[in-house]
Amino acid sequence: MIVRLGYVAMSTMVKNASPSKTMTATNFSKLIDREAAIRKLERIGAENLHNTLRLLKHNRAHDIMVFRFSSRFIPLIGHEMLADWDPIPTLAAEFEELGSYAKLNGMRVSFHPDHFTVLSTPRKDVLEKSVQDLERHSAMLNAMGLGSEAMCNIHVGGSYGDKTNAARRFIQNFNALRLPIQQRITLENDDKTFNALETLQIAEEVGAPMVLDIHHHAVNNEGEDAIELWPRIQETWLRRAREHPDTPTASLPPKIHVSSPKSDTDPRSHADFVEVGPLMTFLRGIAPITPKLDMMIEAKMKDGALFQLMEDFKGQDGVNILDQASIRL
Repeated sequence: MIVRLGYVAMSTMVKNASPSKTMTATNFSKLIDREAAIRKLERIGAENLHNTLRLLKHNRAHDIMVFRFSSRFIPLIGHEMLADWDPIPTLAAEFEELGSYAKLNGMRVSFHPDHFTVLSTPRKDVLEKSVQDLERHSAMLNAMGLGSEAMCNIHVGGSYGDKTNAARRFIQNFNALRLPIQQRITLENDDKTFNALETLQIAEEVGAPMVLDIHHHAVNNEGEDAIELWPRIQETWLRRAREHPDTPTASLPPKIHVSSPKSDTDPRSHADFVEVGPLMTFLRGIAPITPKLDMMIEAKMKDGALFQLMEDFKGQDGVNILDQASIRL
């Protein structure tokens, strides 16, 4: 099994390269000249996109081919007081440059919309905002020239006191999305509500690939073994490839999320680094049936945690180091 490592949004190694510089709504509202204020938001957005390109170049220098974009490229996009503002065309050149670099170097990139993007909600206004957010994420990926291989990972959402009905609403609302949006979505189990098995059942129902978060599974399960669930989880990716063989997603390996508990008293929060032992147990368990795997590291130290994990892999039996960010088991 070949495993590629990636990390999330920001670097602890590259200085002054935040991809999510912002302006608060309060500060925006204080600016008298609205047009000048909007231009400032767009300049910040351009800087965020430029910094993200710097991160991709850093990644390329270190063989990192898996990366999650920040969802906060453009400050206040989607805010109710800027409902008539669409900055994506203004930033078309910056988006195109970013996407071209990712494509040229064969990088797998994605988004993870924020927790308020929920399709299980019983509230119509929340659902409308959630759909709009997914549309914006897709529009940014389209502006980069990226196809359905660049995906948006979401959780099922809240249970609102009735998990069965929440799951039903999610399925109904997912199926009501435009097909191009559906084809970009992956589903991830969460640490409090929809566990891995429940998320898997929904993913199978709607035909979306599932991203297994092994940390979330450890703190939210009903006794299921992640290794035993893996064949069905991997099948959600294989099914997508069979049903859409001519789309870019057909060649994507499954993806998992990896992190470690911050402490015994705070098991849900993420630690700075990833503990290699429990991870190796899982990887060895799925290796016989998994040719390729992409692994998103969600540790607090970002790329620093990735580099440390690569060092830790060097001491593990049966692990061959392929380059600075991938291994073979």
